[in-house]
Amino acid sequence: MKKTLIAHSPDADDIFMYYAIKFGWVDMQGVTFDNIAKDIQTLNEDALNGIYDIVAISFALYPHISNEYAPLRTAVSFGQGYGPKVIKKKGMKLKRNFKVALSGKHTTNAMLFRIAYPDARITYMNFLEIEDAVLSGVVDAGVLIHESILTYNDELEVEREIWDIWCELSGGELPLPLGGMAIRRSIPLTKAIEYEKTLTKAVNVARKHKERLSKMLLERDLVRIDAATLDKYLELYANDESVSLSELQYEAIDKLYEIGYEYGFYDKLIKVKDYLIPTEYEQLRFS
Repeated sequence: MKKTLIAHSPDADDIFMYYAIKFGWVDMQGVTFDNIAKDIQTLNEDALNGIYDIVAISFALYPHISNEYAPLRTAVSFGQGYGPKVIKKKGMKLKRNFKVALSGKHTTNAMLFRIAYPDARITYMNFLEIEDAVLSGVVDAGVLIHESILTYNDELEVEREIWDIWCELSGGELPLPLGGMAIRRSIPLTKAIEYEKTLTKAVNVARKHKERLSKMLLERDLVRIDAATLDKYLELYANDESVSLSELQYEAIDKLYEIGYEYGFYDKLIKVKDYLIPTEYEQLRFS
């Protein structure tokens, strides 16, 4: 049996989308799965360094690793009218060059923030530390991601939504691409296709058994939030649109890369469909 490690973030949507495999509801012949959870910027850096065969990434990172990894069509998180939030202490007026904490250089929210606030003084830290950094005055503001967008302290207020920045840059009709999964290109194609099928099935099964799976995650203290918050959060980031990329989502990802290229974040302009695993190969080979 080949052991395959899935690297994902510790936030509730990634945990939810993976654990149908962990609990044995979905499997793959000849393969045993294990998982490791790291903050998203660490995962982005690990992808840049080619550490894992299958890894969760920020969509904004992908053009930097497109030669080594293919994007998966499943386990994706988008915002639709919501997303990361720029927060500050209540009543505070931010200066033009305010100091801000972001969750990582290669995150989608960081790219959009840097376009909107070119004069801000940026420091990067683990996403779990950002709220306290703002409350303690280490930074003037921070961009909250993951569950923190629902649970932040009452002493804080939203300065601006990353969603609003995205709408201004993209035209306002597309969902906000936040995170997905990537698989190493050196994996044999038939095996890569099977991995994608298995992960897609896991997300689909998770959605179909959301109540049961959520209860199991809560009972085992695998998530950092309560039941009501988990239910709300999963409907934001691990919903039915997370199972498999839609045409609208492809368009949104391409728009993100177009914006990034325009503002000098990428050396080349790519179309995400050109880099997918060619699943038609399987049909051609066995027809």
